[in-house]
Amino acid sequence: MHTVAVLALDSVVPFDLATPMEVFGRTRLPDGRPGYRVVVCAATPTVTTGAFSIAVPYGLDVLADADTVVVPGVSDPAAAAPAAVLDALRTAAANGARIASICGGAFTLAAAGLLDGHRATTHWVATGRLAARHPRVRVDPDVLYVDNGQFLTSAGAAAGLDLCLHLVRRDHGAAVAADAARLSVMPLERAGGQAQFITHEPPTPDGATLEPLLAWMRDNTARELTLADIARHAGLSTRTLNRRFRDQTGTTPLRWLHRVRVHQAQHLLETTTHPVDRVASQVGFGSTTAFRDRFKQITGTSPQAYRRSYRGV
Repeated sequence: MHTVAVLALDSVVPFDLATPMEVFGRTRLPDGRPGYRVVVCAATPTVTTGAFSIAVPYGLDVLADADTVVVPGVSDPAAAAPAAVLDALRTAAANGARIASICGGAFTLAAAGLLDGHRATTHWVATGRLAARHPRVRVDPDVLYVDNGQFLTSAGAAAGLDLCLHLVRRDHGAAVAADAARLSVMPLERAGGQAQFITHEPPTPDGATLEPLLAWMRDNTARELTLADIARHAGLSTRTLNRRFRDQTGTTPLRWLHRVRVHQAQHLLETTTHPVDRVASQVGFGSTTAFRDRFKQITGTSPQAYRRSYRGV
């Protein structure tokens, strides 16, 4: 079974610590088996969180055999991590472990040298400090998370949920990830490149949001919707629609729609034997070529390769 080791440093942020434990610990495969074995480890038997202390059952030695290591943030992300922790992370990386950070945990990965030459992110408040402290890291302050393959980093709070769900999708496919997202009461549509936060307040004084429109778009992905179609249903001009979408979701209507369509296609590729051209049509792509291009752009692989990965066919 895939082992996820969550590394608890002193002054760990409780939310960051709980996020991978809950997401991975509650993930279930289609036959009901757990998707992961989750262990919590630390350099010391007891770790403080500021408000309380926790007893940690495992030491740093478990990192050497972990498949995935998750490093949550601490109250002062720039505080020096113990040398033993950095050595253990380097050993885990050398053994091929996938290593991810939540929020300020990126500082620990960077201190271990694991992010040198890589693009990375952290909470937007701390991106300037991360860039100044580790100039060999290409810090991106605007995204929810960055996936470099072996090394992954995420922004703060809810972005840690996005990253963990992304890993579940990488490991077990969209259907399992969707179940995990429902348990977390989280949408699965948020992609790593989405903005960390929305600069502007929602544009309507009555507090109205786009959620009814988003639900309608989810229900109508099989239609060849244009920007004009979406604006017409919302009763808005295309210019106003684009502005409200950026204000409230951090992306454009068509980019959001493409992500939803691709996630629906992932589910169909995993759970049916429908030909790729039929899947493309079912999720609203008028052209199989356009579907293949968009699918690869979002997932990094082709529909056929994705199906082979999760169905073995």
